[in-house]
Amino acid sequence: MAGPRQGKREKIDGKGARILIVEARFYEEIADALLSGAVKALDAAQASVDRISVPGSLEIPPAIAIATEAAQRKRRPYDGVVALGCVIRGETIHFEIVSHQSAQGLMQLSVARGLPIGNGIITVENEAQAFARARPDDQDKGGDAARAALALVALKRKLGKRR
Repeated sequence: MAGPRQGKREKIDGKGARILIVEARFYEEIADALLSGAVKALDAAQASVDRISVPGSLEIPPAIAIATEAAQRKRRPYDGVVALGCVIRGETIHFEIVSHQSAQGLMQLSVARGLPIGNGIITVENEAQAFARARPDDQDKGGDAARAALALVALKRKLGKRR
């Protein structure tokens, strides 16, 4: 099993970036912790943030597709997205289905649309692991997902500049 994060968390300039957070509220307290870390990271980067909530992690990819298409039609596209949720292993194969399909959905959206997405859907064995990963003062996976989205936004901006 992997130990605690070894690298440092770099602050990324997100000034002017319009970021959408899509959060699954299935586990309310864990969702609150993930959201807190993500918002803190996005605020520190000076990004503007919109937020929508969905019931569970499987609903995150379609919600992103719906929201980003609507924003595009309104000519106010999002620069990136942060997906936040939690899947805790249970007694059935539902854990494998939800964790695999949500991750696959996010990857398909990101690659097909060139959309920077930070994946903050944590997959854990139990609640204790979930809280350790979600709390901003512990592993801060919500903040990590926000920083990942911002890093991809910065890369897209850098590579998209004309010379």
